Amino acid sequence: MRSSKSRLTALAALVTIPSAALAYTAVAPFPSTVSATTYYSSGTYHGAVDVANSRCNYWGAETGVSATVYWNVTVRTSGVVCNGNGSGNQNEALLNLGSGWSFRQWHWIKTSDSYDRTCNRCQVGNLGGTGNSTGPHSHFQKDQYGTKNTSWYSSYTSKGEALDRGELMGYI
Repeated sequence: MRSSKSRLTALAALVTIPSAALAYTAVAPFPSTVSATTYYSSGTYHGAVDVANSRCNYWGAETGVSATVYWNVTVRTSGVVCNGNGSGNQNEALLNLGSGWSFRQWHWIKTSDSYDRTCNRCQVGNLGGTGNSTGPHSHFQKDQYGTKNTSWYSSYTSKGEALDRGELMGYI
């Protein structure tokens, strides 16, 4: 009996190894301050991390994942927009995580770096405010079939926190 329990415990430990290997580190794409997390200041649900820097069109809106992965880049606005141009107009870098899960980054300004590719923390544009935005920032969101998931950042990032480029925001 004891031998069976030991084998089951060992097998259970092996099962958890692949899921841990799939966890990616999400990091700040530029020097910034966390401006919103689960809720906006108004109390409305947000379900994502926003990191802001007042320097619109600042070089280096890097994808916020430290891993070599494929990013699907969608450009909906090609001009320089710093303070929003309407819901649905945000530029997006999308990472498909499988089983309906995705991780996305919004609001950057299109540059010559704004194209689909496999990379590790590559630049997809400049810091901007495309879409439904009140200023230059990057929006990071993990969801499954459109339902937002906040567990990836809730223990690591808090509103008002200052972040250096590459500083940990959470694990996706």
